[in-house]
Amino acid sequence: MVMLRSWQLFALGSAFFAALTAIFGKLGVAQVNSNMATLIRTVIIFGVTLAIVGTRGEWQRPTSLSANTWAFLVLSGVATGLSWLCYFRALQLGPVSGVAPLDKLSVAMAMLIGWVVLGEPFSLKEALGGALIVAGALVLVL
Repeated sequence: MVMLRSWQLFALGSAFFAALTAIFGKLGVAQVNSNMATLIRTVIIFGVTLAIVGTRGEWQRPTSLSANTWAFLVLSGVATGLSWLCYFRALQLGPVSGVAPLDKLSVAMAMLIGWVVLGEPFSLKEALGGALIVAGALVLVL
């Protein structure tokens, strides 16, 4: 029996909820501007995250964070916002069966950027896995 590590369980949870995001997002943007839909989604995410942090007692004073931490969290937030805006617009214009596979090219892109920028391992296994993700996305959308 294969035992999954906690990070693997959270990653699978992320994949599951991302799949639901695609379906619910497609249904949600049917009759609203995609940018407004993203704003609504962002407010909901803020509320859910605030409730989790409050319930778990994980609040930290923002002033206790380093400038480096703030800079990367701000950049991550900007990238996330732009990703969501593009994603919801794509869902509004195209089928979820085409949008989701192209969106998942982010996995291969993240692997490549992780290797180049963070110095993470990039062996034949990672290269093959990344190539299969790219190939799968292309098969599904072309």
